[in-house]
Amino acid sequence: MSAKINILNPDKPKKVVLVASNPTISQQTGWQIGVWASEFTHPYYEFTEHGYQVEIVSPDGGKLEIDSFSNPRDPSGYSADDLISLGFLSSPKHMALIENTNSIDRVNVADYDAIFVCGGQGPMYTFIDNKKLHTIFAQFYEAGKVVAAICHGTCILLKTKLASGKLLVEEKTWTGFANSEEQYADSFVGKRIQPFWIEDEAKQISNTNFITGGRFQPFAVRDDRLITGQQQYSGAAAARLVLEALGV
Repeated sequence: MSAKINILNPDKPKKVVLVASNPTISQQTGWQIGVWASEFTHPYYEFTEHGYQVEIVSPDGGKLEIDSFSNPRDPSGYSADDLISLGFLSSPKHMALIENTNSIDRVNVADYDAIFVCGGQGPMYTFIDNKKLHTIFAQFYEAGKVVAAICHGTCILLKTKLASGKLLVEEKTWTGFANSEEQYADSFVGKRIQPFWIEDEAKQISNTNFITGGRFQPFAVRDDRLITGQQQYSGAAAARLVLEALGV
């Protein structure tokens, strides 16, 4: 039934722009890192099933790289049960969407109903100090649009400021990758993965309410038009809150 929603308004379907990390090299591990597959494939599935138009972009444009542990075909088997990502990555039509993404410079806020910032290992390097991404996220919010970020993509909320100069998350309840999950990930690979931990940094911000759910359990929070998801298992939950905020 979800894909039939468009029939109610076939001339003007709702549009969401998904922002994913460009590839980079981790200064902590030396790994090539980028976007976590489920963090764009699961939201993409939720939105398109409800008749939304979805565009995947990146800060600098170009080809996206998938974090190896998030690829269902990876020898580690870490994400072997992620059938939605397996379907997306097996489809030439869908893979074409991440072969040459547009830059966020080409995003016109007025053209979209919501922005959804994905996570992965890359954002802690490619998003945290990316002022043009912080600016466009704030522009969406101040234009009355729905804004969402999940997992390590929520690191942008540590620095995204409104035109007034105050942080967007002031007086807001939100979530992001938890310390308990960072500890588990570090233990799993046997080394420190991230240059900083989002929960630690969020706890230092006054007048904001950072919360977490169970470790590696789906958990998403809506505070008016700000929607956040805790980690890679929260993409679909966050997307559903975006649908709710937009009236499905």
